[in-house]
Amino acid sequence: MEKKEFWKGFGSALALVVVVALVWRTSLIQQWIPWQYLPFDMEMSKAAKTNLIEDFLDRYYVDEYDGDMVKESIYGGMVAGVGDRYTYYMTADNLEQYLQNNNGHFQGIGVKVYQTEDGEVTVYSLMDGYPAQRSGILEGDIIKGVDGVDVSSFALNEVAEKMRGPIGTSVEVKVFRPSDGKTHTFQIKREDVVMKSVNSKMLDDEKGYIQITGFKENTYDQFMEALKDLQSHGMKGLVVDLRNNPGGLVRAVYRIGDELLPEGLMVYTEDKEGKREELVCDDKYLDIPMVVLVNENSASASEIFAGAAKDTGAATLVGAKTFGKGLVQRLFTLPDGSGLNITIQKYFTPKGTSIHGTGITPDIVVELPKEYVVGDEVPVADDTQLNEGIRILNEKI
Repeated sequence: MEKKEFWKGFGSALALVVVVALVWRTSLIQQWIPWQYLPFDMEMSKAAKTNLIEDFLDRYYVDEYDGDMVKESIYGGMVAGVGDRYTYYMTADNLEQYLQNNNGHFQGIGVKVYQTEDGEVTVYSLMDGYPAQRSGILEGDIIKGVDGVDVSSFALNEVAEKMRGPIGTSVEVKVFRPSDGKTHTFQIKREDVVMKSVNSKMLDDEKGYIQITGFKENTYDQFMEALKDLQSHGMKGLVVDLRNNPGGLVRAVYRIGDELLPEGLMVYTEDKEGKREELVCDDKYLDIPMVVLVNENSASASEIFAGAAKDTGAATLVGAKTFGKGLVQRLFTLPDGSGLNITIQKYFTPKGTSIHGTGITPDIVVELPKEYVVGDEVPVADDTQLNEGIRILNEKI
């Protein structure tokens, strides 16, 4: 009798648990899959799936969100899916900045900024002769406001974009200056700012030095101006410094290479179909002893020049192994102003070497002193790589 009562009670309890579980499960399913009773096409189009996801977000996401940003992220994620860091999608704003950077000029105040780990957008350099420098802004100033808007929580690119604008318009920039503990406000009129990618000087009576920091639309003109100036001072040997040069436009490096490298193949590329294109230098070039300085941050177009200089014997490479980017990208613009930067070719040095992922090992490997890291500005006296280049030129002049 007791056993019968036990099983009777157990059965009732079990039934209750099952009922509760069913109710809970039904509630859970209805909470998470509200579309379960609607017709659902398992072969739905990408557009339909995107719209469905958007409907879910609109209906259930707990906070407000930027719908346009979500859509832009879809495009970016789609392109990122190919797994190539150099193939990417750009919004219309990103594309505009990209084009300005490649053109070598922009409309703004001529200030270079970076963002610290705690989010402070800080001035690290002022472009010589431009509005920011003339206004009284100093290196180390922390940007706090732009046109009355607190930018303390803004991303670096957002702050930079707010300081840019049409030539002749003014922008109010508020900074905190750690050196005096005070806040300063400046009214600055925007100008067309030309980015300098070439620096040059005579190292002594015979040796010239040209530093190229990037290959932009205006780099060749700046290079030729520097080259002619050095020649007018009696240059007999040249150091070309490509350290920390991330690359840039292939046509820019080709035009410079055509001035410095001997007649023949400079570089060739191959696309996915194996189609080959060649860039060839003519027989008119500066035939003097040359050293090319490279390091871990010399990439892409810099490596095109360095690889050709090494393979043709036109120069001695000195420094550290280069970055190793042997890919060529092409920019495609879309009707809405956005763009795609797509890797379309691989490039090879004159001897047929692909440097992608491996880099170029200099003829003479020289490390900087341990107290300096890659990217630092190194005084000439401590610059072991430059001094090795000077030693080589002394032997050849």
